[in-house]
Amino acid sequence: MAAPVVVILAAGEGTRMRSAAPKLLHPICGRPMIAWPVAAALGAGAAKVVVVDSAERPLEGAVSGVEFAIQERANGTADAVKAAGPHISGHGTVIVMHGDHPLITSKTLEALVDAHTRSGAAATVATAVLDDPSGYGRVVRAPDGTVERIVETKAPGDASERDLEIREINTGLYAFEGPELLTALEEVSADNAQGELYLPDVLRILRGQGRGVAAHVIADSGELGINDRAGLAAVRAVAQRRINEGHMLTGVTIVDPACTVIDADVRIGADSIIEPYSSLRGSTSVGERAIVGPLSTLIDTVVGDGVTIVHSYAVGAEVGERVSVGPFSFLRPGTVLREGSKAGAFVEIKNSDVGAGTKIPHLSYIGDADIGERTNLGASTITANYDGSRKHRTTIGSGVKTSVDTTLVAPVELGDGAFTAAGSVIGKDVPPGGLGGSPGVARSAQRNVEGYAERRERRDAAGTPPGRDGE
Repeated sequence: MAAPVVVILAAGEGTRMRSAAPKLLHPICGRPMIAWPVAAALGAGAAKVVVVDSAERPLEGAVSGVEFAIQERANGTADAVKAAGPHISGHGTVIVMHGDHPLITSKTLEALVDAHTRSGAAATVATAVLDDPSGYGRVVRAPDGTVERIVETKAPGDASERDLEIREINTGLYAFEGPELLTALEEVSADNAQGELYLPDVLRILRGQGRGVAAHVIADSGELGINDRAGLAAVRAVAQRRINEGHMLTGVTIVDPACTVIDADVRIGADSIIEPYSSLRGSTSVGERAIVGPLSTLIDTVVGDGVTIVHSYAVGAEVGERVSVGPFSFLRPGTVLREGSKAGAFVEIKNSDVGAGTKIPHLSYIGDADIGERTNLGASTITANYDGSRKHRTTIGSGVKTSVDTTLVAPVELGDGAFTAAGSVIGKDVPPGGLGGSPGVARSAQRNVEGYAERRERRDAAGTPPGRDGE
């Protein structure tokens, strides 16, 4: 069986959304609405996907892997499919679907193609049976069970009272034989209450030519479309439930799925735990055996194996294996926390590389810095990286220990094994193993103590209290 061409109708105005943005660009779990049916079509193995777009509100750039056709003016669904004619000419099976039906899955499309192939019909309509079919076109069956016609209900006079009693509705999803579809489209007229070219009229034309029109019932009526923002919220809830269930079935613990937001493109490794009120968005990936939350938000962030992130916010960060973050940490874009490091309570890090095993325990701001391995920054360590017009970098070596209330005025470098005194403002480089400090309430001249690390080791070995060795 040859792969079908999928045509997605996306040129509607979507006025009921009451939005300046095109309807199909409204996001659902991290993807624009139009990206969902495109993903379903590609997942079903479509030979190509054609998006019929409007000339006035273009969607190009919102999705990739598709071809675009332009409907020059809004003139109904049949006219929209005609706009895609050059893209589908010469192909066999053609699937036509609406761009505002984001919950349709690849399995649904595959099942429709299979049903269409088995039927031998010229067209197959995907239908659903609803308790309340208001607003949908009704499927009128022939005595042999095939589809006799579709009755639209958008405008008064399109449907009779008897038609309105029918509960089986047209979902707007079809399978056609391509050559017969293109021929029938030329015969569609605008003889209806709205004066538009309706795609369902193709079914009537095909029957008039002696060709069969079959029906394929979709069991999940939740795959229907979106008309307004209330419908958008309802669809998002269904999509979120599917996403969460998918992760749980692959070995992820989501403690309270109803209170957890996970976007469609997020990846999570086995045995990780997502605590309540956490949001994982964008291209975020989480490794195995990690714990995220509660009350944590990760956006476009990479999280390694065995990481713990508690009550924190990260955007565009890279968190290595066995890193501890939070509570109340803020990791901004460009932050890299390497293996075994720590960003503790009330720590903000931006555009900085924090070495393996390095700890920034609490109450610190680190911006535009490069920090070596096994360094410990005391409480309230601040990198003053902005001079009012330009940003400057701070370099902190390995094995460095800053005392509390240290301000590093960039550009500045602390060598490997260096120390700072409590309450210091460091504006000059501190050599490896040296002590930098500016004691007193007011900023005074900085004094570097050469060889401080060795002297400290001797003092500690001798048990001499601080200040007794001439320091």
